[in-house]
Amino acid sequence: MTSQRIVSGIQPTGQLHLGNYLGALRNWVRMQQALAPGDQAFYFIADLHAITVFQDPATLRQATREMAAALIASGIDPARATLFSHSQVPEHAELAWVLGCVARVGWLNRMTQFKEKSGKDREGASVGLYTYPVLQAADVLLYKATHVPVGEDQKQHLELARDIAIKFNTDYGVEIFPLPEPTIPPTAPRVRSLRDGTQKMSKSDPSEQSRINLTDTPDQILAKLRKARTDPEPLPASEAGLAGRPEAENLVRIFAALTGRSANDICAEFAGRGFADFKPALAEVVIAALAPVSARLRDLLAHPDEIDRLLAEGAARARETAARTLAEVHRAVGFLCP
Repeated sequence: MTSQRIVSGIQPTGQLHLGNYLGALRNWVRMQQALAPGDQAFYFIADLHAITVFQDPATLRQATREMAAALIASGIDPARATLFSHSQVPEHAELAWVLGCVARVGWLNRMTQFKEKSGKDREGASVGLYTYPVLQAADVLLYKATHVPVGEDQKQHLELARDIAIKFNTDYGVEIFPLPEPTIPPTAPRVRSLRDGTQKMSKSDPSEQSRINLTDTPDQILAKLRKARTDPEPLPASEAGLAGRPEAENLVRIFAALTGRSANDICAEFAGRGFADFKPALAEVVIAALAPVSARLRDLLAHPDEIDRLLAEGAARARETAARTLAEVHRAVGFLCP
């Protein structure tokens, strides 16, 4: 059986929240725990991607440490998975340049996220914001990833990485890059904003009341859930009754995800009861799930030198793999090699 190489990254912008934890981080941890002998997982903090829009340097450094701490607190084990900061592995940027000479402008023009992020000021957006899907392709292909955990909104970028890999291999008559497969966990809920059930919970939402941060205290979690938007109807007896009720559905699915129970089971337990009863019960579940994460996070943040040490060790391991791949690329392209 072919060994797996799992690669994924997250930007150090904004605090991690419950949506990140349920939608991505728990899946990263599961994949880490399922690694067989010979398998590898590379998880990185994407500070190179973060600077596609201006970041205050001191804030970025602190945010990178905080993100590393949050990942470790959530269950990422630097002894089992390779955890590092993007910018500490310069091979990412070098491979991105080579792949940028293979990718086509027409491919990038089809990337929907650039249109969304640049808005009406496309001419004022950075070149990095336009070309960052090529850097994402380099992130994945540098480690010859076989599996990439992604959300639905990132599938297009992984498809671009596959297209670039195919073109590079074909142009140069090599088989350097395998085609990475997307891994979309079927059980990961799409956690919605506590203020608007039609929008996802987001780090960039200006309202702190829209999300539950991993650093929130029990009192903050309870207060946010009590104020979470709902409708006046009681909870239905089954999951089917949540149709057309996005805020109610969001809260029920959070409860289900954190307890490992089905939405039908949760509805049956609270059928006919109002949210005044449901929200405190949900708060207890959320607080119990996040308490160990928050405690570990606070401990790590009190020791920034330890965070830096772990990231440096991870970067050194990542560079061993990255350098081998880049050497193959150099030979294939025709660069002079040592």
